[in-house]
Amino acid sequence: MSVIKQSVLLVCAVLAILACATVSHAQDSTPDKAPDAATAPTPDANAAKDVESSHEPAAVEVQLNPADNAWMLTSSALVLMMTAPGLALFYCGLVRKKNVLSVMMQCIFLMGLMSVVWALWGYSLAFGGTSGSDGYSPYIGNLEFLFLQNVTPTVCEKGIVRHPLEGTIPRLTHMLFQGMFFIITPALICGAFAERMKFNTMVVFSILWGTLVYCPICHWVWDGGLFAYDFSSATPELAGKTPGAWAGALDFAGGTVVHISSGVSALICALVMGRRLGFGSDPMPPHNLTYTAIGAAMLWVGWFGFNAGSALNAGSQASSAFAATHFAAAAGALAWAGMEWITRGKASVLGTCSGAVAGLVCVTPAAGYVQPMPALAIGAAAGVACFFACTTLKTRMGYDDSLDAFGVHGVGGTLGALLTGVFAERAVAGGVKPLGLLDGTAIGSLVTPGIASQAVAVAVTWGFAIVATFVILKVLDATMGLRVSQHDEIQGLDFSQHGEEGYIFI
Repeated sequence: MSVIKQSVLLVCAVLAILACATVSHAQDSTPDKAPDAATAPTPDANAAKDVESSHEPAAVEVQLNPADNAWMLTSSALVLMMTAPGLALFYCGLVRKKNVLSVMMQCIFLMGLMSVVWALWGYSLAFGGTSGSDGYSPYIGNLEFLFLQNVTPTVCEKGIVRHPLEGTIPRLTHMLFQGMFFIITPALICGAFAERMKFNTMVVFSILWGTLVYCPICHWVWDGGLFAYDFSSATPELAGKTPGAWAGALDFAGGTVVHISSGVSALICALVMGRRLGFGSDPMPPHNLTYTAIGAAMLWVGWFGFNAGSALNAGSQASSAFAATHFAAAAGALAWAGMEWITRGKASVLGTCSGAVAGLVCVTPAAGYVQPMPALAIGAAAGVACFFACTTLKTRMGYDDSLDAFGVHGVGGTLGALLTGVFAERAVAGGVKPLGLLDGTAIGSLVTPGIASQAVAVAVTWGFAIVATFVILKVLDATMGLRVSQHDEIQGLDFSQHGEEGYIFI
């Protein structure tokens, strides 16, 4: 059986299993998570709905907010820019010149591949179902949004066009914004197996990983699942919860969903695939740090959409997330450069760029919950921790994480999730009950996040990502093979996998 046939059969089998597992959770009817909005001009999102009976209190109807929608569409574009050209340039400058196109191809190809997967079934598995409704599963989304049904506009009775809403933005916008996260997360993992994984295997791995790892974790965190923090418990009455009850964990923009899941999976990829030929003996310096510096700058700018856009509106929390993101990146860049100054006597461009990215990663779960000054501390901590992870820890463990995906995203994401439990404040996040340790949370309390509940979410994400990624890799290794041949690796993936060269001097 050819490799192509094996790949097709493997993907089809996984999709069939997913369909059987999720169909039982499909709702008999698919009510919108928020009221629909007609195409006619709408009032302000906070306008009160008129009621005929004076005996009933006025209800608040959620309406489409054009300003929120404009910001979310802008944020979606910024996050897409993070994958390419941002991450593509950042990564391709770090590899040897014979592999520059292969890394760019992975990023750009995943922009297309993961977009299609997201539209067909990914969005539904991640966000299908409404928490508390019949047929809702806290483990995986249902088929409510399969093939983008109940997402796109529809014509209702009397020719009225209805737009399903998510809060104050169209569900279509929400789908697009979240889809950009779905694109960049597997692209981050590519940094671990750069210069040695077969391209066709990378394609199938990304489909399986996105479906089986990303979508469940996303549902757990952002669609009312296992980790979703119940802000209704942040009231004086605790919404019926008893002391010690699980209230969820805080993850504003993807500490667990994006960075821990991808970083830990990257480590498993590096361990399962083994080192590159010549690793530890042959010199493997970055071939073009100019690309890396430009890519890092684009990531810094794009991250404003990543974090501030996760407020899902253009309100004050978006401003807080924007500020926290910027200051964490600045502190991370200075901290990593400072560590190089202390240990090596010189601050490098690569170290400064890596520190900025580390600060951005670390503040991601905390961005919408912390003040600017704690964000500086989070960024500085990330710069120091990720510096040691990418140097001392990597050297002692001996694994070949080609572009330090684990050292930056796995370590930085884990540290950020834990520090969120320290610095989160109700003044930023809203509510009247304390959130972080310094906001009054008792150590060990599971009523509010604190460190304990954040640690639980981190541990579960680590365990799930390790097991799922290991299984996926072993199945692919047995059916398709993970690595290119020794000849192809020496020749370079640009030519062996794509028949092209990044640099042709005539």
